[in-house]
Amino acid sequence: MSVGIDYQSGFANEFATEAIAGVLPVGQNSPQRVAHGLYAEQLSGTAFTAPRHANRRSWLYRIRPAAVHQPFAPLAHATFHNRFDEAPATPNQLRWDPLPMPTAPTDFVDGLVTIAGNGGAAEQAGVGIHVYAANRSMAGRFFYDADGELLIVPQQGRLRLATELGVLEIEPQEIAVIPRGVRFRVELPDGAARGYVCENFGAQLRLPELGPIGSNCLANARDFLTPLAAYEDVEGAFELVAKFQGALWLARIGHSPLDVVAWHGNYAPYKYDLRRFNTIGSISVDHPDPSIFTVLTSTSDTPGTANMDFAIFPPRWLVAQHTFRPPWFHRNVASEFMGLIAGVYDAKAEGFVPGGASLHNCMSGHGPDAATFEKASNADISKPDVIGGTMAFMFETRKVIRPTRQALDSPQLQQDYYKCWQGIAKHFAP
Repeated sequence: MSVGIDYQSGFANEFATEAIAGVLPVGQNSPQRVAHGLYAEQLSGTAFTAPRHANRRSWLYRIRPAAVHQPFAPLAHATFHNRFDEAPATPNQLRWDPLPMPTAPTDFVDGLVTIAGNGGAAEQAGVGIHVYAANRSMAGRFFYDADGELLIVPQQGRLRLATELGVLEIEPQEIAVIPRGVRFRVELPDGAARGYVCENFGAQLRLPELGPIGSNCLANARDFLTPLAAYEDVEGAFELVAKFQGALWLARIGHSPLDVVAWHGNYAPYKYDLRRFNTIGSISVDHPDPSIFTVLTSTSDTPGTANMDFAIFPPRWLVAQHTFRPPWFHRNVASEFMGLIAGVYDAKAEGFVPGGASLHNCMSGHGPDAATFEKASNADISKPDVIGGTMAFMFETRKVIRPTRQALDSPQLQQDYYKCWQGIAKHFAP
């Protein structure tokens, strides 16, 4: 077994890494015999004929091909699914308290709970939005998602993601993206963990265009880290869990599938530290559109409209003059799911806590609560506001986000969320 963790930097670059020197072939991808008796296998994340700049694939040199396992059989899961049509989509503003930590032994896969989503794997568009709460490392089992790539956002507790292409370690305020089809295991160094997962059925996440911002700022490509090759040469009785067309399947496998000794390509898991985000803001008047906080985007077939945007609201200074500084009251053609990783969100005085979530669907009015509005309206704006110790995020989609039945029936759903706006006073004085 290869040990140790190291990373290569860059975003969607062509990488080459080997845990044993001399494994990567020179001048070709699939020689007649691979060094050390390994097998060559290509993992394709896009069509073979995708344009070169958009083509994503990696060549893996592994102990056994991925085809070596027993047949799959359906695996029941009570809370992790893509059934977004169980309940009518609602225009009501929704907010949830954090998912409680489980009392029974629960690993990452067992601890996934689907909150909402749209589209699906068959449509190759849309997202699934899930939360997880786990208290046990995955033991003797591995997982992959054939339906979409997974954007994992920890809120509490570190995760060690042992993947086919290497190991990623992430903590709260870091994220990881596991590409569609990549097999992995989740370990919990802190014994318990909670967070959010966006399952992206559409175009792969990439950096947004910067336009007039120029060539720097927001999330910089060099801050995205991809693992070096690491492999497990372990035999035993293991489980391989697959998510396929919205359902889970289980196959028996007699070895660890994390047996890639070397790989090269640009289809690989990666991590990013949200604290490295280079925030842009107004230094004159008005609060800019939230699109300036976009970390990653999944584009759609409509230019300028995303299948999904991942945006964050990190520590920053607010200095705009003659301006209501918090996010303004808003109705949006897109739909917004928000989560809070740490601290306090500057548009809500209370009720939105780390580990919690909110959903504001297409054209549903939302914005600062009454207390925040009154405070900001009377603030001394000759001085800057330093927004520190916070990290919120948003999954924004072009389609309505449909909450699941279990999310609407959840005891974590705040039945009185709407009341946070009821105290907004009438100030009209013609």
